[in-house]
Amino acid sequence: MIDFRQILAPDCALVDVDAHSKKAALAKASELLAGCRQEIDARLLLKGLLDRERLGSTGLGEGVAIPHCRFEHCRAPAACCLRTRIALDFDAPDDQAVDLLFVLAMPRHEQRVHLEILGALARVFDDAVNLATLRRAATGRELFDGLQDQLADAQHE
Repeated sequence: MIDFRQILAPDCALVDVDAHSKKAALAKASELLAGCRQEIDARLLLKGLLDRERLGSTGLGEGVAIPHCRFEHCRAPAACCLRTRIALDFDAPDDQAVDLLFVLAMPRHEQRVHLEILGALARVFDDAVNLATLRRAATGRELFDGLQDQLADAQHE
């Protein structure tokens, strides 16, 4: 079982993020992760995330995206969760704008763990009740706690 508390720190969950584009949201996420993990350079992470988006959108649908990339300067999986003030175009398969982002930086060698993390996230974000709970969070801490509870439940299914 993956310990998401080692991947997502309470300080890396924000609500009402002011971003007006996909790139601006990813830049904010990169800065946030660099502030939480010394080994992460925000500019290099942003480049990795944008390169990954060029390969295909990480938008899932229902207003959710999981931008992620393999990042050689990352010693362990690192993530942040953002809820944007306005929904952003993310080229999602359902053409719905995105307001919930789980941004993930992965070490290059962690393929199995990467897939396990994405699987747990997909189970959480596939549930309309979970999404409504995350969208109601008034603070970053509420977003963090709600998501951690949902991820724990998803891994016990």
